[in-house]
Amino acid sequence: MINRSAAAWLLSSLLGASATLAGESPAAVGRALERAAVAARMPERAVLLGAAQAGARIVVVGERGLVTVSDDGGRHWAQSPTPTSVTLTAVRFADARHGYAVGHAGTVLASTDGGRTWMRRLDGARIAQIELQAAQAGGDARAVKLARRLVADGPDKPLLDLFVLDAKHLLVVGAYGMALASDDGGANWASWRTRLDNPKENHLYAVRRRGQRIVVAGEQGLLLQSTDGGASFQRIRTPYAGSWFTVELPSDASITVAGLRGNVWRSDDLGTNWAQFTSPTPSSIVASAQRPDGSLVLVNQTGMVLVSPRATVGALQPMPSAPLPPLSGVLPLTDGTVLALSVQGVHVLPSVAVAQETR
Repeated sequence: MINRSAAAWLLSSLLGASATLAGESPAAVGRALERAAVAARMPERAVLLGAAQAGARIVVVGERGLVTVSDDGGRHWAQSPTPTSVTLTAVRFADARHGYAVGHAGTVLASTDGGRTWMRRLDGARIAQIELQAAQAGGDARAVKLARRLVADGPDKPLLDLFVLDAKHLLVVGAYGMALASDDGGANWASWRTRLDNPKENHLYAVRRRGQRIVVAGEQGLLLQSTDGGASFQRIRTPYAGSWFTVELPSDASITVAGLRGNVWRSDDLGTNWAQFTSPTPSSIVASAQRPDGSLVLVNQTGMVLVSPRATVGALQPMPSAPLPPLSGVLPLTDGTVLALSVQGVHVLPSVAVAQETR
């Protein structure tokens, strides 16, 4: 288990330095929030944190509001303009055109043209007002006090992950227990904070949805599951009390969580019983994704790309590759290629390496 200051330091490290939790002033964050991203000469070599596919297009997000896209499997990249310079942490697409990205300062951006252009749909100042209105409506004095503190702090807290159900419906989660949903493409938002059993306001690092199941993973072993599409959540006890930075739902009853010190655990009965994967290193696992064959690919802070067995718990296998810098995100493509994201940009790992790991 780690304390709040340690969690802030680790979060800053995962996001490539200059995280708002690491001491950036609200005024500086506000200016970056309103300032358009500067053009980068080689956007694919910047600090990159999240990736998604919009049809055949690859969309990657990262530091200083950067969005870059590729239409040829990662060989060539072009930067897309965005209305913000805050770091973007994650991106998801509902289809080839409609997608959303989240990031620092409570930022949510939306695209309706496959990631070529972006519009702001939410920011931390508006989140604070939404939280205050919800708290006042609920009549909880403690919640009102906390919401007023959010208003006073300014837009200094990052969103860290999201799921996109379709072009209109999405859920975003982030630091200090932030969780908000929209059912109209980001025009209006509702706080889900009171639906989550998170009295310590632990950071929420990852969220995934499969059918009516939604699972949220976070700081200090926090794992929350809904089986009714988000109407209610229950806390799941896991064998490890350290932070979970990523979660996947490989099947209707399965949950795989990964995080600090290389911990990777899987449950095949909705979280009642757990089995541990063997990791080749105690380095923290910071991102994961499900591959087309059903297996998982995970990346860690020492630059390793790890592949899980397809249907059983066992040893995680490193994918052969040249030495890589600390990794921050991963995207497996349908042709077997894996994109690994790092503080030095995109690294394309060929399908031959993937095939060797799934024999």
